[in-house]
Amino acid sequence: MWLIVGLGNPGSKYERNRHNIGFRVVDELARQHAMPAFRPNKLGGDATSGSIGRDKALLLKPMEYMNLSGFAVQRTAAFHHVEVAHILVVHDEIDLDFGIVRLKNGGGHGGHNGLRSITEQLGDGGFARLRMGVGRDPNKPPGSKDAAAWVLADFPSSLDLTSVISAGCECVETTLAAGIVAAMNKHNARPKPGAS
Repeated sequence: MWLIVGLGNPGSKYERNRHNIGFRVVDELARQHAMPAFRPNKLGGDATSGSIGRDKALLLKPMEYMNLSGFAVQRTAAFHHVEVAHILVVHDEIDLDFGIVRLKNGGGHGGHNGLRSITEQLGDGGFARLRMGVGRDPNKPPGSKDAAAWVLADFPSSLDLTSVISAGCECVETTLAAGIVAAMNKHNARPKPGAS
């Protein structure tokens, strides 16, 4: 079984934030694969499960806020006996332009509080990541470390997230079907959605 974690913050005021694109991807995965509605569990998140292709998948949205995401992930993985190699975390990525979607196998947290918390609680950074590009604030100097206001702001209504979220779902599906390395080879070289 795979554990697919979408990162975000709970509550309607955060729903359209850049930081919540992980929630949006797992919501769409659940819809496309006809899974039951997400329900709160006793492990700190909202979860649903079903099949994605031939694989069983548990979809999780941690509900203890971004910088505490690791607690729900660790408890859920332990309860369901999911190994780190079968955890895929979907998160916003400021170091990729909006619309670019990239898979990564393991690594550091890169300053992302959700990834930092998950790595700390699992004691292992070897989980796969799906990096959903949200870009950087154009009004901040290059290399600025203060991204909180940017990621906690909503996507502009003019942006079409549909194709980006669909691309994220495809990456998850390929990872489950063929493994993270094959999925990286297939998807990481493609242009961002909408590019000619």
